[in-house]
Amino acid sequence: MRQNGFRRGTTRRRVVAPRPAAVRLGAVAGGLAACLLLVAACGSDSSDTAGGASGTGDATNATEVLGPVAKAAGEPVKIGLVSDGKAATVDQSVEIEAGKATVAYLNEHRSGIAGRPIELVTCASQADPGITADCANRMIEQDVTAVIIGGVAAQESAWTPLHEAGIPVVLYSTSATALLADSKSTFSFADATFGTIGLPLKVAQKEGVKKVTAVVIDVPAAKGALEASAPAIYKKAGIEFELVAVPIGTADMTPQMQQIAKDDGEVFILGNDSFCISALNGLNAVGFTGPISAIAQCVTDSTRTAISGDQLKGISISAIAPVGTDNPSTRLYNAVAATYGKNIDTSKIAGINIFTAVAGLQTALADLTGEVTPATIINALKTMPEKELPGSGGQKFQCGGKASSAAPASCVQGGLISTLDDKGYPTSYEVAGA
Repeated sequence: MRQNGFRRGTTRRRVVAPRPAAVRLGAVAGGLAACLLLVAACGSDSSDTAGGASGTGDATNATEVLGPVAKAAGEPVKIGLVSDGKAATVDQSVEIEAGKATVAYLNEHRSGIAGRPIELVTCASQADPGITADCANRMIEQDVTAVIIGGVAAQESAWTPLHEAGIPVVLYSTSATALLADSKSTFSFADATFGTIGLPLKVAQKEGVKKVTAVVIDVPAAKGALEASAPAIYKKAGIEFELVAVPIGTADMTPQMQQIAKDDGEVFILGNDSFCISALNGLNAVGFTGPISAIAQCVTDSTRTAISGDQLKGISISAIAPVGTDNPSTRLYNAVAATYGKNIDTSKIAGINIFTAVAGLQTALADLTGEVTPATIINALKTMPEKELPGSGGQKFQCGGKASSAAPASCVQGGLISTLDDKGYPTSYEVAGA
């Protein structure tokens, strides 16, 4: 029998995450902060990412790319996937579709998990903290062995009940302090600080400049990580760091850029596309000629329309996945999408990120045999050897606190860097900071 949507007598305790009014009112702001701090844009990210590719997966040579058939058999292993899905203010439905296609591929070509087929249990959280918590409780009720949380606006609302229930949580990326600090059962397949700290630092070292000025949208979440961590990291590297916070909606940044242009250094831009357009126009107005770096969601189709290709050419961006370029990772994802999905838009970075999370979990558990439970999955993740992370453009991952002592949940150190061409699209990516 069900009561309030849940079975009575469930073997696991249903944990209800608190939903104060402040959390609900701050959901939109929290989602924006997550967009700014995560390399993978959330919300209605479509081809408006750094990637230039568009359309659906390419079936050309799919058989060769997917590899030999190695079907899973036996009792299914339940893996959960929480995504915001599609709602009035968000469309992350590609995550669920990509997740289903990835599972079908893994079951047919990678023997699932421990030789058993993966059964994907999905829940759309609609960018609402309350629904997100309910999704987590649904996973607990259905006895999943692990849960993948996508680019969810209220990640902690999903994570808290799962963490308390002892269920391992896998994320392709998170900037939430509580999640990154967890050494028990949380695993993130991206370096949370590479896009905001590692990228500009690597560019400065490559270009030989001695100062980085971060032009940042003036919201606490965007400034927080930089103010807390960047000064010490840059000082250790022998590079001066300055943060210039600019209010949201500032159309003319020429006054701020006049002082910056006097310094012989690099400018790093952290903000959405409209913020970046104003920043780039300001830099152009004052004749700035130094190196420029930016988070990936800074450069969208709107940016390419508003800013000339000559201005965008040479800007360095970071990414979790090499979207918009032809490489082994995108070829595999495109083949999976074309073979096992239906009209999946492979230009959406959220799709390949979910592919990485699902396929990455399966890769990490490749040596798991015998009973598959939350406890055996956690142990396998913590003791895994270093492996290549699927869909990541050649990045390596190893969980169990090996990648970062400061963020024990992180399984990856470093990220991808690309420079934009004269149309504002990324050229080939390279792994940096590993």
